[in-house]
Amino acid sequence: QVPLVESGGGLVQAGDSLRLSCAASGRSFNSYTMAWFRQAPGKEREFVSGVRWTGSTYYSDSVKGRFTISRDNAKNTVYLEMNNLKPEDTAVYYCAGRRGDIGGVYYFPAAYDSWGQGTQVTVSS
Repeated sequence: QVPLVESGGGLVQAGDSLRLSCAASGRSFNSYTMAWFRQAPGKEREFVSGVRWTGSTYYSDSVKGRFTISRDNAKNTVYLEMNNLKPEDTAVYYCAGRRGDIGGVYYFPAAYDSWGQGTQVTVSS
């Protein structure tokens, strides 16, 4: 496991942009599969986006074309650039990580063993 700390959440209006950051401690960050999940009140935690250690990226259909995930291995940080935000994007956003390649289960929360504390994103209409 690796400690993860998210930042960058906030209250914005529909159509605005935000960039979330997730800083990891420790070594070997470049070998980690990293992902962003979100959880709205009364709903299950859902996959948003992921990036493998190879750099391959994945997105849920609901954010494809609006969100961009990236990683800076020199800074041990993964980012989520969120554009054209919608009220339905309102949720607590969590960063998750797992060392190595986790194959085709990258969208399952249970596939990750490291989690941040979450950062609130609220989008008003």
